[in-house]
Amino acid sequence: MAIHTWWLFVGAVFLVSGTPGPNMLHIMTRSVDMGLRRSVAAMAGCLSAVVIVLAASAAGLTTLLLALPGAFEVIRYAGVAYLLFLGVKAWRANVAPVDVGDAPIVPSLSRLAVFRGGFLIGISNPKLILFAVAFLPQFINPARAQVPQFAILVATFAVIEAFWYAVYAFGGRSLSRYMSRPMVKRAFNRVTGVIFMGFGLALLKVKPA
Repeated sequence: MAIHTWWLFVGAVFLVSGTPGPNMLHIMTRSVDMGLRRSVAAMAGCLSAVVIVLAASAAGLTTLLLALPGAFEVIRYAGVAYLLFLGVKAWRANVAPVDVGDAPIVPSLSRLAVFRGGFLIGISNPKLILFAVAFLPQFINPARAQVPQFAILVATFAVIEAFWYAVYAFGGRSLSRYMSRPMVKRAFNRVTGVIFMGFGLALLKVKPA
C-alpha cells in the first residue's frame, strides 16, 4: 500500500467517523448519564464491534453474509428494532438532574452491561457492513500481500474511531454541566430519543450494493 493511499484512507475515515451516528450518540449519552469514566466501557463495546466487522471483511465473511438470501435483511431489521427501542427508552428515561461528577448515575448497571450496550449498538448497524465491504477493499493493492494491508487499515480505522469517541464523550461531559434542571434533562432525553428513532428509520432505506 502506497503512503498516499493510506493518507487518503485517513482523511476519508476521519470525516466518516466524525459524522454523528448511533455509536457517537450512544457514547455521548452514556457520558452525560454516567460520567466520562464509565462511558469508556461503552466506547470499548462500540469499538470492539467495529473491529470485528472490519476484520470479518478482511476474511471475506461479510461478502458471504451479503450473498446469503435474507441474511442482510435480518440484520437490517434487527438494527432498526434495536435503535427504535433505544429511542423509546431515551424518550421515557428518568429526568433526574445529571450529576456532573463521575459517580455512576445508574449504579445497578455494571461495566459489562455498559460494554454490551455499546457492542450491540455497533454490531446492529448494517451500514458498518456496507462500509467494510464496499469501502475498505478500495484501498487494498491486490498486487501485494493483502493481510498486512487490511491490518494497517483496520488499526488506522480503530485509532481514528477511538479519537472521535473521546471527542463525543468529552462533549457529553461538558453538556452535563448544563443539565442540572429536570426540564433540560427531559428535553435532552427526548431529542436523543427522536434521533435514535430517526437513525432506526433511516436504516430501513439501507440496501446492499
